[in-house]
Amino acid sequence: DPVGFLVKTGVSDRAFAQFLRDRHKALKDRRWELYSRFIDLKEGSSGYELLGMHRHRQHRVDFMDWAPGARYCSLIGDFNQWSATENCAREGHLGHDDFGYWFVILEDKLREGQEPDEYFFQEYNYVDDYDKGDNGVDAKDLIRRMNEEYWEPGEVTSRKSRWETVAKLYEQMFGPNGPQTEEELGEIPDAETRYKNWKATQKDESSSSSPSYDIIDTGQEFDIFNVVTDRASFEKFQAKATPLAYWVEMRKGRKAWIEKYVPAISHKDKYRIYFNTPDGALERVPAWATYVLPDAEGMQSYAVHWEPPPEEIYKWRFGRPKVKGSLRIYECHVGISGSEQKISSFQEFTSNVLPHIKNAGYNAVQIIGVLEHKDYSSVGYKVTNYFAVSSRFGTPDDFKKLVDEAHGLGLLVLIDIVHSYASADEMVGLSLFDGSNDCYFHSGKRGHHKYWGTRMFKYDDVDVLHFLLSNLSWWVTEYKIDGFQFHSLSSMLYTHNGFSTFTGAIEEYCNQYVDKDALIYLILANEMLHELHPDIITIAEDATYYPGLCEPTTQGGLGFDYWANLSIPEMWLWHLENVPEREWSMNKIMKVLISSNHHMLSYVENHNQSISGRKSFAEIILNTGMCSSGSVDDDLIFKASSLLKIIKLITFTTSGGAYLNFMGNEFAHPKRVEFPMSSNEYSFHLACRQWELLDKGVHKHIFNFDKDIMSLDENERVTSRGSLNVHHCDDTNMVISFTRGPFLFVFNFNPEVPYQLYRVGVDEAGEYQLILNTDETKYGGRGELKSSQYMKKTSDRRELMAVATPWNWH
Repeated sequence: DPVGFLVKTGVSDRAFAQFLRDRHKALKDRRWELYSRFIDLKEGSSGYELLGMHRHRQHRVDFMDWAPGARYCSLIGDFNQWSATENCAREGHLGHDDFGYWFVILEDKLREGQEPDEYFFQEYNYVDDYDKGDNGVDAKDLIRRMNEEYWEPGEVTSRKSRWETVAKLYEQMFGPNGPQTEEELGEIPDAETRYKNWKATQKDESSSSSPSYDIIDTGQEFDIFNVVTDRASFEKFQAKATPLAYWVEMRKGRKAWIEKYVPAISHKDKYRIYFNTPDGALERVPAWATYVLPDAEGMQSYAVHWEPPPEEIYKWRFGRPKVKGSLRIYECHVGISGSEQKISSFQEFTSNVLPHIKNAGYNAVQIIGVLEHKDYSSVGYKVTNYFAVSSRFGTPDDFKKLVDEAHGLGLLVLIDIVHSYASADEMVGLSLFDGSNDCYFHSGKRGHHKYWGTRMFKYDDVDVLHFLLSNLSWWVTEYKIDGFQFHSLSSMLYTHNGFSTFTGAIEEYCNQYVDKDALIYLILANEMLHELHPDIITIAEDATYYPGLCEPTTQGGLGFDYWANLSIPEMWLWHLENVPEREWSMNKIMKVLISSNHHMLSYVENHNQSISGRKSFAEIILNTGMCSSGSVDDDLIFKASSLLKIIKLITFTTSGGAYLNFMGNEFAHPKRVEFPMSSNEYSFHLACRQWELLDKGVHKHIFNFDKDIMSLDENERVTSRGSLNVHHCDDTNMVISFTRGPFLFVFNFNPEVPYQLYRVGVDEAGEYQLILNTDETKYGGRGELKSSQYMKKTSDRRELMAVATPWNWH
């Protein structure tokens, strides 16, 4: 039902409903176009199995890439002294197809004194030292065995010519012994009668044991793979191995290959792709390269062939963890994760940060900037190479170890995926890849982001869809990634890239500025991911909150599991910077927090709130000078830290099953993030984290509080208890109270007035036990509530009496 979710959400706009129906028709057309090329979504998202560089079993390396605008293609690199003519694609369909996919073969070179293989189809096992073929298997014996074991007697008949059967039929009908007149010809019986007559003549041939295929066309559809009517023949046929199994017996091991051949391209060899285009010669980094050095000390960027020997291949130790309940996501960037002023590595992150994330109580880690990008100051969002991990952090195997160790700690691993735009870099990225302006991206103004200088994908092109879908599947298959956050959807959903006056009116989601092709891509991406990988997690980051983000695709939605509420951090930032503490509106705060709680990912601040010019919340709320003293008796520090704790708690407890925290904010990191760039003279001063503060003063107290919130959710499943029920929201007293499941939450935002015997309503009468209190001394509070006050009974009026001091909840 293309408009099914509208009834659920209560939307009754006719124009938007018609837009959804039109989009559904376009989706069916796009599916047909995609399936006519790739059969289904599985094949359409498996391009990495063919494209790029892969070692073939027949002592060679195959390379494929897509460049429809090129006239000539070759590989250049260390392996051929960067020659543009030695390893090129052949002419015609042996070198490229009608869709512009180029195919280059790199043949392994015979070692001196070695003879070529006797058979051109000789295969090698590049992993194991020995295989069956090392035992001296003879191809002639295999062919003889195949004829004896696979084919039944009489099933294979020899023919002198392919036209032998046709000639016999012709001679029977029109030869000298055939009928000469229509009377001699007589009446020709129907096909079924002729078949039965022929069948009767075969019964006497006892020597023939061919399988029985007895199909009469009655208009009924038959399964072409199940047409054998004789059960014995069918079972015999099913039990046989395919002829391919015989050829596998000829496969030799790695030692035989190393002894006879020199690899055409070795592990860690550098290479690029060379094109001859209408505008001249080009050298590019292959689009499907899996390891790239984008900025190699003044040298031109290049790809690196990653084919480690068997003893060095990373072996996975842990399976994917199963996370029950809500998601508690720890967002981080590997490069700034260290305390030193440098770019940290995957190995350092694995050793130092992953244990901290586990100890802090989070169950998922979301890493930004993993995909290869040339510009480090872009935080990794100007992606140049979509199938490669960022080489500045380490090798592909280093990242595999990071993911594996995270799984061993019970942490899911999510990455930010940037399919909404791409880097405009031509030498290392996809821009003008084959010399044409519309290979991967739109031409003209639509192909460029209005403000960021990036390129916009052409989502209506089947080959671009093939590239993007395969990219998603690659990260899940090769690196065992557990999910994706789709970055900046508003950049791709609208031709104005989200930089336009937006009121949220329903017509703005279906007018001429909406990119229907981008919506169709997101539907296909979610369908593919959830069909092939049922446990995958997808998160939508859309500032416009497009209707149906988390609704099923069968009901007209886009199919995401969660959507990130970007309004919450902006709301907190606006209050902190522009509104005096005593004038905060509780109703406005709650309206943003619970505007649409369904599948909502909430966060106080992520990397956006503290990068390049903007301050972190801790930097705004906590005075750095006061924090250094660590005195909990200071009234200003007490109020500031209490406010930060309340903001954290109310944001967490109102989330829709998912919460996110940016690295360092769990202990109120006092400094913002600023990547090295020309404006700060490429300084790393703010591109690191001050982990030493974890055990000091107010930072220690806030970390203890954050850790206990995570522990509470782990044990009690607080944010998985369904929707919350707001009982009390008082702008005058600045008090908020709501229940969620069996839990009652009471917040006092008043910076001046402590309340005694304050009454709030509850759903159920009985005893209520205090299980979390921001005023405890281990959180930097004053401990005004004693242990004897941790149990409260409801009164006859079914009201709960609670004590709330300034900036605290009870």
